[in-house]
Amino acid sequence: QVRLVDSGGGLVQPGGSLRLSCAASGRTFSIYVMGWFRQAPGKERGLVAAISRSVLSTYYADSVKGRFTISRDNAKNMVYLQMNSLKPEDTAVYYCAAGRGDYSDPKNYDYWGQGTQVTVSS
Repeated sequence: QVRLVDSGGGLVQPGGSLRLSCAASGRTFSIYVMGWFRQAPGKERGLVAAISRSVLSTYYADSVKGRFTISRDNAKNMVYLQMNSLKPEDTAVYYCAAGRGDYSDPKNYDYWGQGTQVTVSS
């Protein structure tokens, strides 16, 4: 089992940047695939970015490709989401998640952070 704590959200102007962080507990962090999901008001939660256990492979939703970068540090039990060129439509609660299996399949995620609000507005 793994416990996740998200942080780094806030208010940013369009075109700005934010870096989300996720701290994971437990000694077995490296066995989990990791992802960032987001949920905007009135919409379903969706997978934004994901990374394999070995850090060699990543997945991005089409809406964030070229703007967001996911990374992980298995030695520090940390996952990050660097968000650049932010748009108002990126406004949502962002959740860090851990799972097993195919990292690009949202159904494989079992453990969740508490969420961090990202608001993109002028």
